[in-house]
Amino acid sequence: MSGRLSGKVAIITGAGSGIGRASAKLFASEGAKLVLGDKTAAVHETAAMIGDNAVALEIDAGVEADVQKLVATAFDKFGRLDIAFANAGVSGGMNGIFDLEPDFFAEVLRVNLIGPWLMVKHAGKAMMDQNEGGAILLTASVAGIRSGAGGPAYSASKAGVINLAMTSAQQLTGTGVRVNALCPGLTETGMTKPTFDYAKDKGVMDKVGRLNPLKRAAQAEELAQAALFLASPEASYVNGQALAVDGGLSSSHPVTRQLTGQTAV
Repeated sequence: MSGRLSGKVAIITGAGSGIGRASAKLFASEGAKLVLGDKTAAVHETAAMIGDNAVALEIDAGVEADVQKLVATAFDKFGRLDIAFANAGVSGGMNGIFDLEPDFFAEVLRVNLIGPWLMVKHAGKAMMDQNEGGAILLTASVAGIRSGAGGPAYSASKAGVINLAMTSAQQLTGTGVRVNALCPGLTETGMTKPTFDYAKDKGVMDKVGRLNPLKRAAQAEELAQAALFLASPEASYVNGQALAVDGGLSSSHPVTRQLTGQTAV
């Protein structure tokens, strides 16, 4: 199959639903062979949608042995590794700083930040040894750019992911391996399902995503398109960056009101 990822082998975590599943389907349509990981059995459904060019593993993205297994499987099944998309994450809730327990905060960091670091560590080393370059994508969030888009634990973890992408790009200098962070805004996925279900039940879907200039939430497929760009040769000179795909939300500081032709205060 020809395509932008023809001949490439990619790992995608969090592939059981949402951005991970949408990216898996899109990457496959562009010619990639895939190793898909998720903590739920739904990852097998994603692989079944793709066919023989996808292998599914039930894993914990924050456990080193599981990340190593993903990398090893790429080489065992397909003989190489070109792309690693550390997409798995947890929401962390909206509890305030004073309502969080250390164990909970640590668990959010384990999955959302240590998980991506483990992918850089093992996938990055494998790509470096392969000596043909590669692309590593880390799912961060607009919540990691500034306050206001998530709870404290989640936001702190995603800010760490953004810095991890920058630091890792520098650490991999000279290897041809690029590392970038994808920063979604509000996107309709399994993780955000409660928000969307509540809005649908209350008949207020028109209010979902209204704070960004496009005045709507994103669909997982829109984030998958951005991930495809970062993974593809088209982004060959994009490295160490945090790409916000948020309808313009992070382009402004919050204001009390926005009136066309008037100064917002």
